[in-house]
Amino acid sequence: MRSFLYTLLLCFVFSSGFAQSYKNEFGFKTENDAYLATLNDRYYTNGLFIYFRRAIDSSKLSDKIEKKTYEISAGQKMYTPFWGQVPKQVDQDRPFAGYLYAGAAYSIFYKNESVLKTSVEIGMVGPNSFAQDAQRFLHKTVGFYTPAGWEYQIKNEVAVNFAANYSKLLYRTTDNVVDFSGQGYANLGTTFSGLGGSILFRAGRLNQLFNSAYHNAVIGNSKTASLNKSEFFFYLKPQLNVVAYDATIQGSLFNNNSPVTFGVKPVVFEQQLGLNYSSKRFTVDFNVIFKTKEVESIAKAQNYGGLSLYYRFNP
Repeated sequence: MRSFLYTLLLCFVFSSGFAQSYKNEFGFKTENDAYLATLNDRYYTNGLFIYFRRAIDSSKLSDKIEKKTYEISAGQKMYTPFWGQVPKQVDQDRPFAGYLYAGAAYSIFYKNESVLKTSVEIGMVGPNSFAQDAQRFLHKTVGFYTPAGWEYQIKNEVAVNFAANYSKLLYRTTDNVVDFSGQGYANLGTTFSGLGGSILFRAGRLNQLFNSAYHNAVIGNSKTASLNKSEFFFYLKPQLNVVAYDATIQGSLFNNNSPVTFGVKPVVFEQQLGLNYSSKRFTVDFNVIFKTKEVESIAKAQNYGGLSLYYRFNP
């Protein structure tokens, strides 16, 4: 009997350890202004994204690196004027536009709690993004109004976009319940170009940046143990963006023949706040984003919400 209990204990320990090293993560993220219940349906009105991530074998990494992951993704963004039913071209304060892409990313998580992520996206802006079809289908499905004005959307353009993001822990309290990190990014492409910086504040039950769900870093084995078995934290991130180009507002970078285009505001401030819960298996994240004006027109500021759900597993 004692040997039987001992065997069960060994199995439990083994399975627990195994459950704490899931290599794969799959999930989706959805963004929509309807999540804020403000009865607005404007500007960046909907986004839908799916992700698959996998951790690289940590035994092959240098001592300075905790883990590496790679990611493949696909997504669609849709943009409208102040409403999705603006049939007259002269009344549109932002172009109708869609962006459809497939992407890949590579993240390096360092022992000093810095994170470097590089990514590339390839896709289409314009009718070939199927944003018009997606919005009409969505509105018909839920019984909303019929969109109008998409015939004036941004014309077709091939999208090739590169991005780099860097984060670094600045300070964490000795009880590990509050921390601050600095973040910066740069985008270069035919659709989005610009750069920006932010400060991320987190408070609650936290893990290091290389083990945190905020950076999609729960998968894989770290050389350093996590601070907590699960995370539950509030976060706040003010960010300043310098916008060089946005094809969903300005049209094609090379041959702008779109019927409705505007200039962009060169500096845009945004405030993000959210709540994140993550166990070894699951992540749930909800956030809201408030942005200042992005368009050189009578367009107003905008806000929207986002919901992310992720599940981790082994093959």
